[in-house]
Amino acid sequence: MFNRKIGIDLGTTNTLVFLPNKGIVIREPSAVAISVLDNSIMAVGDQAKEMVGRTPDSIIVSRPLKEGVIADYRVTEAMLRYFIKKASSSFNIFKPEVLVSIPAGITSTERRAVIEATINAGARSVYLVKEPVLAAIGAGISINSPSGNMILNIGGGTTEIAVVSLGGIVTSSSARIGGNRIDQAIVDYIKKHHGLAIGDRTAELIKIAIGSAVKQTQEERINIRGRDLTSGYPKIVEITSNEITEAIQEQLQEIIQTVKNVLQDTPPELCSDIMDKGIMISGGGALIKNIDTLVTRVTGVPAQIADEPLLCVAKGTGVVLDSLDVYKRNIVSKK
Repeated sequence: MFNRKIGIDLGTTNTLVFLPNKGIVIREPSAVAISVLDNSIMAVGDQAKEMVGRTPDSIIVSRPLKEGVIADYRVTEAMLRYFIKKASSSFNIFKPEVLVSIPAGITSTERRAVIEATINAGARSVYLVKEPVLAAIGAGISINSPSGNMILNIGGGTTEIAVVSLGGIVTSSSARIGGNRIDQAIVDYIKKHHGLAIGDRTAELIKIAIGSAVKQTQEERINIRGRDLTSGYPKIVEITSNEITEAIQEQLQEIIQTVKNVLQDTPPELCSDIMDKGIMISGGGALIKNIDTLVTRVTGVPAQIADEPLLCVAKGTGVVLDSLDVYKRNIVSKK
């Protein structure tokens, strides 16, 4: 195959790689383990995440993307090279065309950094598509129709909200808040109210297990392990789902406020369409229980969770890659 194409959902928390005719072939953490001694790359993806919280002083585990954009150029380039190489057949000498997702609120400097890092990582050419557009496509929304559709994509580092019509974004907003900030809120809450120190991975597990966007009449409970801040010894405490709801309210309200801001800027005709069709929610944050209930309760607009919300952006890259010539005209940047 002389004209290879690869779609990359380059996320703050996870990176997904899509290949035409094969689907999603890679789904690994956006993490890189680096040796402090010689500044070399030791591990990427799953292997690097396994080292989190377990490394000696000579190794650090870096997440090169912060709030959806490149924070460490060299490490991001190394990570992209790893994913492109892993997705490519070992005998193929032709460089691929690579499509990469970017936040809607990205600056021109941040955009250029993504292009250069991807080119240096082994791409022949690079196409950049805004995350909410890809999420909408991956969620099965017909973005080329003349009616309005609203997509709320809650990722690890950013939340993207956009109204899409006639193949483009009519109005949008990007808030640099997502799953990572929500996890940190849980860490802080448990430290303050239970005197227990836990890590980000434990906070993520709590969020997945019992986290809810609205308080529940029948609470769920979970026992968690951590370090007692008073004695310094290991300790087990019981946490309820309503405590987690309280812990993450501030972050959820920021997301909801961003949705309200976009609705206020949306033309009346498209607002009518959105009321009919509702708000589609994608991304990892869509997995927080009752997030659709909260959005509907506050905005008055019906909301629903997309099928396989974690995979929407990656699946969107696949649709665009299949019809690249069609999308080049309006939503894709190239170098």
